[in-house]
Parts: sequence; structure tokens; C-alpha cells
Amino acid sequence: MKKYLYITIMSATAFFGCNNDKPKDETTQTLNENEVSLTQQQAKNINLEVGGVAFSNLNETLKLQGKIDVPPQNLVSVSIPLGGYLKSTKMLPGTHVNKGQVIAVMEDPQYIQLQQDYLNVNNKLSYAAKELARQKELNISKANSDKTLQQAETEYNNLQIEQNALIEKLKLININAAQLKSGKISKSVNVYSPINGYVSKVNVNIGKYVTPSDVILELINPTDIHLNLTIFEKDLSKIKVGQHVLAYTNVDPAKKYDTEVILISHNVSEGGRGEVHCHFEQYDQRLMPGMYMNAELQFGNQKVQTLPEDAVVSFEGKDYVFEENKPLNFTMVEVKVGATAEGKTAVVTDLKAKKIVVKGAYSLLMKLKNAAEDE
Repeated sequence: MKKYLYITIMSATAFFGCNNDKPKDETTQTLNENEVSLTQQQAKNINLEVGGVAFSNLNETLKLQGKIDVPPQNLVSVSIPLGGYLKSTKMLPGTHVNKGQVIAVMEDPQYIQLQQDYLNVNNKLSYAAKELARQKELNISKANSDKTLQQAETEYNNLQIEQNALIEKLKLININAAQLKSGKISKSVNVYSPINGYVSKVNVNIGKYVTPSDVILELINPTDIHLNLTIFEKDLSKIKVGQHVLAYTNVDPAKKYDTEVILISHNVSEGGRGEVHCHFEQYDQRLMPGMYMNAELQFGNQKVQTLPEDAVVSFEGKDYVFEENKPLNFTMVEVKVGATAEGKTAVVTDLKAKKIVVKGAYSLLMKLKNAAEDE
């Protein structure tokens, strides 16, 4: 981990001593706000070492955060297209349901009217079919006019259209018209679960009238839940579809879940963040939509420019190294860094052929900033 600066007079004094007690030839001076020089004794006190960058195969780990989400096709809102009163339901949030299971019973006078209309049209259609057959026979022997036959055909076709429309309306309230018989008319209809899953929300109570636009229940099929991770803009180029990501919860960080990147967002929010969607290799019932999770994406054996971890210091949200200009004289240089692993930090800024403080950088930072405060 990078060291963060906590400047105190006593810490600086411990490394470098008090200027009032030093002989004149041991006094050092700060040349500018980013430059610092040491005496031989001071360099010895902080075990100063100067070296250069190396190129190492570094295992970089990208740490992300996000939460479990459900794709739209696995989130179902249940409603009754014709409206009605909720007669009964045993559903509670968290109740498991199977596809085709009765999850609610609705009732309304219009259900009775629809069934009645269908049976009436069905009877009329039966009569119209017989009448059409009779008119065809009469027309063959010229016992009736063509106009009479056409009227019989029109009546039959209109009744067929009306019957088909009523069949579709009955389907909306889960009534099979083919099984509907006179004397078996029901004032209530069943609402069935369209998926295997569980109830996430119950929005109505028994006796309440619901309109066609009202959602009675919300169901979730959790078998295809995915992990929605937030990633910073600078790291988007590091991740690709098909990569494997290890995820874990704060409750049980030792339990790792294998996930695979299936989608990377192509837009970045105002905060410089994007989204990465991952699919769980194996579904675990303990994972619930809305749960927060941590994730780690590892990049193995990448040859990068590195420095010892202690060579990089952080100040006011930025990263720096100290470059040696001449013996015992150093300039603080801002750098861009990557991951830190195995005691090494990847450095993006080109530092080849430069002499860098690899040990004692934090002490130099304390001296530099402490001297700036004293001025």
C-alpha cells in the first residue's frame, strides 16, 4: 500500500535533527517547492538508496464493487388485463412459485358476461352453420336467390369473427373456451405464475379492485441473475467479454463465486464510471437481487515498468517519485501508477534511464513538505 503523508514537526526532526544544532557545513537547503537536498549524514540516517526502474512480470488485480441484478426478462409483473377484484391469494414476498401455479383468484361481473356472450354466439353460430348448409342446397336447385345465400354466408362469417374475438378475450382471463359449457359459468378466474421463481412484491390486498394497468404481484426468476459491477473509465480498456471475475460478499468474503463478463457498457456516467455485467457460473440461492458484492479481476504475467513499493509516495491524491538530479539533490516528480503486487508498483510514466530514490522516499517527502511549512 502507498504511504500517505502525515506531516509533524517531531517526525521530521527525528530523521533530520534540528537545524539550530547543526554546524554550518551540515545545513541543507530547499531549492524550490519540489526540490530537496540532503547532507551525507541525513542520507545515512534514512538509509537512502537510489536505483532505477525494472521490467517485471506483475500479476495485476483490479478490485471492483457492485450489486446483484436481474435481467428484464427474468423480472415479471403480473396483472389482470381486464381488471377485477382480488378474491384471494396466499402469496407473500419470498414465496417460491412454480410455472403454472395458481397465485391469485380474481372475480368480476364482466367475467360472467364474457362467458355468457361466448355461449350465446356459439349457439348462434351452430344455427347459422345449419342455415348456410340449407341455403346452399336450395340455391343449387334454384329454390332461393343468390342474395339469400350471400346473406346466410355473411351472417355465418360475422358470427365466426365474433366467436374468435370472444375466445381471445377469455384467454386473457385464463378461461379455455373449448371447455366452457352452459351451466358451468364462473364469476371468478385464476391467475397463474408464468415462471419458476419467487414473489418479490405483493402490491394489492384481498377485496381491492385492480385496473388492467395495476401490477398485482412481481415475480423474479433468480436462475439467471447477474452481477452489475462499477468500473472507472481508466480501467475500462483492461476488461473484455469472456474474462473470469471472482466475486464475494462482505458477509462471507472467504466464499468466492466464479463469474464471467458478458457485457460491458458503452457509455460512461458523469462521474467517470461505467458498468460491467457478469454471469454467475453456478447459481446459489443465498445470492439475492440487490445484494452488494466485491469482485476481483486478475491479469497475469504482464511485463510492466516497476519500482519498489516504497519508491512511490502519495500526497494530496497524487503519486510521486523522487528523481536524483545530482548527488544528494532530488526533485519530486508526479507519476501515473498501476497495480501494486508482491512489493512492486507498476509505473505508467516513462522513467527509463532515470535515477530514482527506491528507499527513503517517504522521508524525503516529509522533509520537503515540512520545509515548505516553515518558510
